[in-house]
Amino acid sequence: MHFQLKITTIQAQNAESVCAEIAAYLGEQTGMTTRFINDMPWQERERLFDAGEIHITWMCGLPYVRKADAGAPPVELLAAPVMRGERYAGRAVYFSDVVTLAESPFRTFDDLRGAIWSFNEPNSHSGHNMTRYFLATLGERNGFFGKVTQSGAHQTSLRWLLERRIDAAAIDSTVLETELAANPSLRKRLRRIAVLGPSPIPPWVARADLPAAVRHTIREALLAMHTTSAGRAILRRGRMSHFAAVTDADYDPIREMAKLADTVSPWV
Repeated sequence: MHFQLKITTIQAQNAESVCAEIAAYLGEQTGMTTRFINDMPWQERERLFDAGEIHITWMCGLPYVRKADAGAPPVELLAAPVMRGERYAGRAVYFSDVVTLAESPFRTFDDLRGAIWSFNEPNSHSGHNMTRYFLATLGERNGFFGKVTQSGAHQTSLRWLLERRIDAAAIDSTVLETELAANPSLRKRLRRIAVLGPSPIPPWVARADLPAAVRHTIREALLAMHTTSAGRAILRRGRMSHFAAVTDADYDPIREMAKLADTVSPWV
């Protein structure tokens, strides 16, 4: 039977088109048959990856370290994107941008005490883990916000903010920048009042039980993507500079932040 390499993303929805392009590019560059899986919720995609029915995914660093430390499923890092922009300084990092409405009274993170806060979902580093870590560094371990709601996605948190259902949220900087690029008018409607991070950026991860030759070939194709005209065009559309080699130790900061974040009591 001909092998089909199944690739997906469990990142924000606004990255899916670029991920689909990368999956197709990898097939063209390696001669493998690739299939991009996006016809189901991201939770189901993660379940299929865990079950070995999807082979490669782009995932947040927090679930990566949890899977790597548990050893089930067996996972291996492939590469991580380096985003374009001065703030990234050529590093495989990203930020959590704390945003409010431009007309709100909030000017600093401390102004959010007692406010209505939203996070995307508990396995998100940028939207959940990073905020709890930051609160712990301030010695705030219980009841900083007046109310906390779970939105399910960064883009939903942004919509709730624009609808005035919440006061603020921490948004993955790459997600926010993509939204601002697609909707420039948002720049006047939103205010960034704090930047948390940097943190190691979500990596591309393979099942470690995928044949070693396949993992090696895909890794090399990702790392060389910026050297081809087709690869550069896709990266540019994804606001990426190139892919960088990463090791498990590069994600130790997320492990350490998670340990401190877990000392914070439930949100309210």
